[in-house]
Amino acid sequence: MQNYHVTPTDNGWQLIKEGASRPARRAQTKKEMLELMQEFMEGKTASVKIHLQDGSIQEERTYPRRADPASSPG
Repeated sequence: MQNYHVTPTDNGWQLIKEGASRPARRAQTKKEMLELMQEFMEGKTASVKIHLQDGSIQEERTYPRRADPASSPG
């Protein structure tokens, strides 16, 4: 399973794969990033950790969504 992170940047938000040097997607707002993330994750098997502005983890989502354990938040 691939692991991604949604993290804040100086210019907005990014979706970046663990170990990558360049983001897969960029957006000005977190809301826009989450919309782009959903489109990007279609057909992928991956985990996404969504961070808060301070860098802490807000939630984790598993794709495809049916693979997300019901007991996990997000």
